[in-house]
Amino acid sequence: MQNNDLNPLKSFLEISYDELETRNLSNKKKRLSQTPEELKKSFLDQVAKEKHLKAITLGFSDIEGRFHMLDYDKKFFMSSHDNLTFDGSSIRGFSRQAESDLRVQPDWGAFWWLPSDIFGPGKVLMMGEIYDRDGKAYPMDTRGLLKSYAQKLKKENNYTVFTANEVEGFLLKGEDAEKAFRESKGFELASGGGYYHSLPSDMLRVFIDRNAEAQRALGFENEKDHPEVAPSQFELNFSYAEIVTAADQIQLYKLVSRQIARNMGLTATFLPKPIVGINGSGMHTNLSIAKGEKNLFYDKKGKAELSTLGWDVIHRILSSAAEMCLVLNGSVNAYRRLDPHYEAPNEIKVSEIDRGSMIRIPLFNERSARIEVRSVGPDANPYLSLFTIIKIGLEGPLKKSDQNKRSRVKYLPANIQTAIIQCRQSKAMSKILGDDLKKKYIDLKQTAAERSPAELGTRVKNGEVLYHHEVYNQLIWNNY
Repeated sequence: MQNNDLNPLKSFLEISYDELETRNLSNKKKRLSQTPEELKKSFLDQVAKEKHLKAITLGFSDIEGRFHMLDYDKKFFMSSHDNLTFDGSSIRGFSRQAESDLRVQPDWGAFWWLPSDIFGPGKVLMMGEIYDRDGKAYPMDTRGLLKSYAQKLKKENNYTVFTANEVEGFLLKGEDAEKAFRESKGFELASGGGYYHSLPSDMLRVFIDRNAEAQRALGFENEKDHPEVAPSQFELNFSYAEIVTAADQIQLYKLVSRQIARNMGLTATFLPKPIVGINGSGMHTNLSIAKGEKNLFYDKKGKAELSTLGWDVIHRILSSAAEMCLVLNGSVNAYRRLDPHYEAPNEIKVSEIDRGSMIRIPLFNERSARIEVRSVGPDANPYLSLFTIIKIGLEGPLKKSDQNKRSRVKYLPANIQTAIIQCRQSKAMSKILGDDLKKKYIDLKQTAAERSPAELGTRVKNGEVLYHHEVYNQLIWNNY
C-alpha cells in the first residue's frame, strides 16, 4: 500500500506568492496592450500548459455589486468556453424566471493566478461578461456597462480613465458575524487597535499583513496598508489602474479580505457603519483621465493646478450629487456613515482641505493630478459607481457654483428613502443609467429599505444588516 503522505493522490497546482506576482503582473500588462484575440490565445496557452490545473472560476457581479462565482472543469471549459450558460433568474435583479437562461463569456484579459491557501489549489479566476439568449450584451451587467463606456472613451477621445480606491472595512469577532447579527448584542470588534496603536502582532495587524501579501501576489501593486482611525478598522491601498481593472480589483480585494478573516475565525465586513459611535468606512475614489502619457487633469496655471476638464468634472458631479447618491451609497446602513460628527464627506462641495466635502483635491504633482470623490460607501457596486461618476463627470448637467459666495451648505440625503426619491425623479440618472437599469436598481433598494425602520435611530437594526446586499442569502431573504 502506498503512503499517501509521501505520494499524495491529489497534486493540484500550487504556486509560490513570488511566482504568482510575476505571472499576474505580466497578465495585467498584457490586458492594456493586447487585442482580445491575442489575450484569448495567451490565456488558453497558459492554461493548456498547466496539467495540474483543475478548474477555471468565472466571476461576475449583480446589479447591487454582490460577487458571484461559477467553477468550470478545465477540460470542459477548454472545449466549451464559447457556450457557457447559467440561470439568471437566481440572481436578484437579473432576468425573470420565464427568460432565465443567460450566457457568460470569459473576459480573456481579466485573468488571475490564485493563491492556493485562500482559493484552494488548482484554480484560476477570470471575470465573465454576461450576454442574453441572442448574444447581445446583457443590459443589467454593470461591469459590461463600465467596460463598454471605457472602450467608447478610448475610441472616440483616446481617453484612458484611471482610478485608485481606498476601501475601508472592519474586522469583527466570529465567523459569519453579519448573518448572526442581533441588534440587542451588536457586533464585537476583533481588535482594540487603531491608526497609531495597533501592535505588530495584534490580530488586526496579522490580518492586514496576510491580506497585503495576497494582494501583492494578485498583482495589485500595493502602496501601503494600515489600521484606520476606528478600532479594528483596516485599509489597504493599491496602485492606480485603468478603471475596469480597478473595479475588478475592488471585488477581489473584498473577496480575499473575507476569506482571510474567515480562515482566522473572524469576519471582515464592508458595512459602512457597523457600530454607532465610531468612524464609519468609506471607499474614497481617486479619479483622473489621461490622453497618451498626458494627465488631462493637470494645469500648472489652473486653480489648485487643476485643468478646466478637471474642474468641469467636479462641477458636473456636484450638480448631480444628491441624485446619484443612491448609487454611491446603496444600503440603508450607508446613511449612518454620512454623519458630520465623524468626518463624513456629506457636504455637496469641493475643497482642498475640508474632509467633510464630498470631493477633495489632494496634494499632487503633474503625474498624480486627480480628484477624490469621498462620499462612496465601501459596499457600493464598484462597476456601477465608477460608471456613474465618470459618465456624470463627462456628460452630466454642468452648473458651476461660486463657493466663495456666502450660501447655505447643501448636504447629501440623510437616509435611503430620500436618496431613492432623488434618484427616481432625476432625469440625469435616467440618461446615465437608462430607464430599465435605473428602475430595477431602485426597486431592489426600495425593497431592502422597506425591511428596515425609516428612522435610523441610535442602534444598528437587524434589517439593515441581515437584508444588506452583501450579507443576505436566499433563506434569510425569504424568512422576512
